[in-house]
Amino acid sequence: MHMFSQNIRLRSLLFCLLLGGLVGCQEMNMFRLQSPEDEQEEDSLTRVLREERAAGKRSLVGDYTTISGNRLVPLQGVGLVTNLDGTGGDSASTEERKALLDEMRRRQIDNPNSILRSPYTALVIVTAYLPVLKDEGETIDVQVRLPEGTEATSLAGGWLMKCDLVEKTIVPGRGVMSGHVLARAEGPILISASESDDESKVSNLMRGSIPAGAVCLREAKPLSIHLRDDYRSVRMANRITQRIGERFHDYDEYGIRRPLAKFVADSRIDLEIHPSYKENDARYLEVVRNIAFNETKVERQLRMQRLKDELLQGPTAERAAIQLEAIGRDAIGVLKEGLTAPTLEARFHAAVALAYLGVDDGVPVLVEAADKERAFRVFAFAAMAALDGGEAYAPLMDLLDHPSTETRYGAFRTLTTLNPNDPSIRGEDMNEQFMMHVLPTEASPLIHLTTRKKAELVLFGDDQLFSAPLAINAGKHIWVTSQVGQDHVVVSRYEPGEPDRRVEVSTEIAEVIRTVVNLGASYPDVVQMLVQAEHQHNLPGTIAIDALPQAGRNFIRNAPDQLTQSKAARVGHQNMSPNMFPQTESDDVDEDQLPTQRSDSKASSEPASLIKQTSASVESTPEKEGESASTEGRSLKRSFLSAVSAYDK
Repeated sequence: MHMFSQNIRLRSLLFCLLLGGLVGCQEMNMFRLQSPEDEQEEDSLTRVLREERAAGKRSLVGDYTTISGNRLVPLQGVGLVTNLDGTGGDSASTEERKALLDEMRRRQIDNPNSILRSPYTALVIVTAYLPVLKDEGETIDVQVRLPEGTEATSLAGGWLMKCDLVEKTIVPGRGVMSGHVLARAEGPILISASESDDESKVSNLMRGSIPAGAVCLREAKPLSIHLRDDYRSVRMANRITQRIGERFHDYDEYGIRRPLAKFVADSRIDLEIHPSYKENDARYLEVVRNIAFNETKVERQLRMQRLKDELLQGPTAERAAIQLEAIGRDAIGVLKEGLTAPTLEARFHAAVALAYLGVDDGVPVLVEAADKERAFRVFAFAAMAALDGGEAYAPLMDLLDHPSTETRYGAFRTLTTLNPNDPSIRGEDMNEQFMMHVLPTEASPLIHLTTRKKAELVLFGDDQLFSAPLAINAGKHIWVTSQVGQDHVVVSRYEPGEPDRRVEVSTEIAEVIRTVVNLGASYPDVVQMLVQAEHQHNLPGTIAIDALPQAGRNFIRNAPDQLTQSKAARVGHQNMSPNMFPQTESDDVDEDQLPTQRSDSKASSEPASLIKQTSASVESTPEKEGESASTEGRSLKRSFLSAVSAYDK
């Protein structure tokens, strides 16, 4: 009986095992039957990857993907400019005029046609470019121009009324189509500048810009990574998503680790920007492309050893630093060794990679690069802005007294990026139109103005005074005067139909600016006043406009021996410019750092007084790639002086 029971239990167990095996096999067969094409594709993909690996092909994320979404969305609208001083007028009967009339009627504005015919208003075409990474509430620059056939002659002193900006898309077979309202523009118009307008003041006055003049109305969109056609599959997309997520992640509100890469489809992965790269998404994308896709720990160690050798050599240092940065914190030790390289080029690239990994050991090298090499400057400042600690603070404060104008302003922009509320650099809100920063620097007096990304005025030197005799205006109705021997300035406002106003203040430039703003001056009015004062030699120093460090500059890489000729090398390109330093229309030539040559050169075509010694390993190239940003700044000054003449007439 006992043996019979054991046989029963044994048979039951065997039956269960057999049944489980059959079910398991059936489930596996069902899985295969559900996607035979996918499995065949996976086998093919595995074979391709195995062959590539056997052939020694480098296996990085960028080898299998393309990154899209980091583009500019063109926006356009039709707006109404008011506050013109008799330089406005009606526009031709066009679709734009009809659209503006319909909008005015929708807002229940009486007599819209008579408003458009007024000499104090003008219809304008408003354009802007919205980066997909801009989030709701952030601002973008706006361009404003008069259309063809208009009776208006100048936008000087004008104010753009609230204007909706919609996305413009070209649809095949249907032409240009309008989409959703993505931004809203408003504000005072800066008269535009262009190198080609030296002989045409009229053209200058018919267009302008509004720095940070439009507010984004939609949430930022993630970047998209698309798999190349040869590698498209669910498995491949998941593996790449996992590799990116292992390298880049943050934490949710519960402290749980959250990957920044998200699988969407067999050909698409969405990518969020890591906080360390919020001011330099171009570098972030470059690092993502250089993440190793298929690599064992042993292979990684061997590759890191090879990258260390490349990091210490100038020509290969940039690529090696990017790949080490893509490896992550395991590569910090190797990058620190790069800080001891014999050339500034190699030390610089190691220091930049360390900064984005949150390590501040390379700050002295970044400061040296910003000080000595204009080609490295923009990336050195952006790297220091990525550091959360205070190691870069004191060196940046010292650079506020640097001989180079763009280095001084670059250091200031970096400080405000690190901590805009720092009492040493915190600005004053001037009637919600622009920010004014007064810095107690010791170097020569300087006033810096911006026309991109933000409306901002920086006084380098808190004791700058106007000199007499002084007779300048801030806009159409405000005059600033002072006689020889007077220790004060008279600010007066005269406007038809309004009571006259007159205020006496000290000759301190910051105090005069506060006064004219209180009397109704806009940011363009203040810029015009300061430009006119410089033109009449009423300032203790100079004015700089958009003196921004630029990407894509060349530097001279010293030859390893006397028999080899030194060569120019480009650092990055303009599309890799950090977000905090918008590109000017062309590379600039810093007026404070004139063309240089190698210090060991025996002959020079430049006078000896123009030669400045630079780093032993890297030096500025004596190049000029078209008109400079400083030339553009002078053109802007001339356009404001043209506006002054228009007001006077």
